[in-house]
Amino acid sequence: MRVSREKFAENREKILSVAGVLFRENGFDGVGVADIMKAAGLTHGGFYGHFGSKDDLALEVSRKLIDKVETRWKEHIAESPDRPLAALLDHYIHWRTVDDPGGSCVFATLIQEVSRSRGAVRAVFSDGLSVLVDTLADIVPGETEEERRANATTTLSSMMGAVILARAVEDRALAEQFLVTMRRQLDPESQK
Repeated sequence: MRVSREKFAENREKILSVAGVLFRENGFDGVGVADIMKAAGLTHGGFYGHFGSKDDLALEVSRKLIDKVETRWKEHIAESPDRPLAALLDHYIHWRTVDDPGGSCVFATLIQEVSRSRGAVRAVFSDGLSVLVDTLADIVPGETEEERRANATTTLSSMMGAVILARAVEDRALAEQFLVTMRRQLDPESQK
């Protein structure tokens, strides 16, 4: 039975959405095509009508999730023109980012797995990280472009590191220390 173009597009979006959550929760290798299709409420055989392979799906999901991170960051910055860095830090260095890997930043959830890979997915992550550094370079302190770029790189590394470390420990108090300490260190306004 053939489905309409609209239904086909809807099913594809459902697969991308479900795979995005499952990949962030379990990693690319931690979930199979059958699991993704079942979670999407679709049959396993229908997968290959949408994607040539699981790697193709991982690439498309990565692009979509990275675009979402970039869009969110720019929205938070635009919503707080008087304190853009603080707004971004408030958004990112937060318990919701730590406690909801399936719904949070694709970088903080999949970066370790991507670091061990090669090819298109790694290139997409590299490009995405570059955009985030550029975004931060526009809002971090610094006298020169070179200094702002260095501060942006440090800020990005610290933001993601705090979230990754907070996720890695079972001791909630230690996890809180990672978040609070890094938040305080990165926001010059909070130290006044």
